[in-house]
Amino acid sequence: MTLIADNLRCIRQDRVIFKGLGFTLGPGQGIWVKGKNGAGKSSLLRMIAGLLKPSKGTITWKDVDTQEEPESFRQDFRYIAHQDALKPVLSVRENIEFWAQYHGGDKVAGALKLFELEHLQDTPAQILSAGQKKRTNLARLVASPAPLWILDEPLSSLDTHYIDLFTDLLREHLEGGGLALLATHQTIDLQRVTIFDLDNLKGVV
Repeated sequence: MTLIADNLRCIRQDRVIFKGLGFTLGPGQGIWVKGKNGAGKSSLLRMIAGLLKPSKGTITWKDVDTQEEPESFRQDFRYIAHQDALKPVLSVRENIEFWAQYHGGDKVAGALKLFELEHLQDTPAQILSAGQKKRTNLARLVASPAPLWILDEPLSSLDTHYIDLFTDLLREHLEGGGLALLATHQTIDLQRVTIFDLDNLKGVV
């Protein structure tokens, strides 16, 4: 399982956000995408997740162009956007169950326990705090596991305790052969993560 981005170019509103971007991400590896606001961090993650089409370049997974077999690729990754993907009127458990069923997962109870959401499982998402919403979103990673994680600001709104909890989860994911592509403004301490700076593109990682 290898993810390869080759010569990617992103144009938004007639402006080139980045070009000539490339990297290779293999099992057990993570890439931490950094850059100033507007450098294209979220655009890159959306591009890898198939939500934004590159104006140039290719993205391959398991040696197959992801645009040629998007459904097969979609089964192998979990994308957590910066904004929450929760239905306000559904409870914490119902939201996690929705995404677990969508992806074919069945580890909802374990996800609730790991992210310490059991006491909130019947609470409607609309009254959760920002940190509780973030934990509910991240619980999807456990409820329906996948080899590739694409994470946009996964640590925002989390206090130190939950940052450490998520960091441990990410470490276990990588040590188990998983892959991760993430953008975050917070510091994350992991040996298996390579920094990819969009402000200083110098070729391929």
